[in-house]
Amino acid sequence: MSVINVGVIGASGYTGLELVKILINHPKFTLAYVANSEGETTIDKLHPSLQGVCNLEVQKADIEACASSCELVFLALPHKTAMAYVKPLIAKGVKVVDLSADYRLPQDIYEEFYTPHTDPQNLEHVVYGLPEMYREELKSAKLVANPGCFPTSALLGLLPFMDKRVENTPIIIDAKTGVSGAGKKLSDVTHFVNVNDNLFAYNPLMHRHAPEIAQKLGVDFDEVNFVPHLIPLTRGMISSIYIQVSQDFDASSVLKEFYKDEPFVRISENPVDMKNVAGTNFCDLYVKQKGNILFISSAIDNLMRGASSQAVVNANIMMGLCQKDGIPNIAYVP
Repeated sequence: MSVINVGVIGASGYTGLELVKILINHPKFTLAYVANSEGETTIDKLHPSLQGVCNLEVQKADIEACASSCELVFLALPHKTAMAYVKPLIAKGVKVVDLSADYRLPQDIYEEFYTPHTDPQNLEHVVYGLPEMYREELKSAKLVANPGCFPTSALLGLLPFMDKRVENTPIIIDAKTGVSGAGKKLSDVTHFVNVNDNLFAYNPLMHRHAPEIAQKLGVDFDEVNFVPHLIPLTRGMISSIYIQVSQDFDASSVLKEFYKDEPFVRISENPVDMKNVAGTNFCDLYVKQKGNILFISSAIDNLMRGASSQAVVNANIMMGLCQKDGIPNIAYVP
């Protein structure tokens, strides 16, 4: 197979950097186009960690230039901004993996929690990019909505047990994430003095990732009780999930059977931690049952499995490649 030219629009942020790091070492993809809102620099000047590794020109984002250079493009852009690129790129025959929230939800739910949608036509045939749920659909997809980091962590933990959950009982998700999940833009919440030596919840019960979780689980929004917390770490995510189940069963065996053919989900016999998944696409899962209460612990790297590496897995599947091509699988633990 010949090389496949791909691009990244939104190379300035943390997820953009992780995409570039994966793609410059990918065996089948060639990173042919890198862009942000300003251009006129190189990727190693934008991200000094790439000095001596990659010095690709960073262009000012342009639809025509991207479409003439790439078969597939990754959009690492904020919501609302992304959909302005998706519509013309799809029209020009470029496949798109969108890392924003713009195509993850039906129009009415999206507009309730985000902003008016300007591309409802493409919402009709988008594929949600959680490979464990939609692998077959991804094979023929032209547009993929890459899941959010919190939904990825929660969904992978919950999916194997939804048929054992007592209907209409609360789903409780207590999630903790590193500060990189908030992006590069500085705010009072992410200011060093506020985050350092601190831990706090934000948008409890009303965070806009909750409807994404509910919608993919097929339950009402009111059933999902999602509380995210910001912790003083750069990256990583742990979700502690609690549901009520109707029967006694071997929860670990259920997990192992459900994910037996999934290379990026690992079942642990001990409580999971963030270090073992740092820098990888793995999701580590642990379960414990006490009576009719099931505890599920899910660990991912929020920038990788929660964004960039999952996006490349989706692109691999879309382009007919092995899903593991180019995907980092060794955690950088001391």
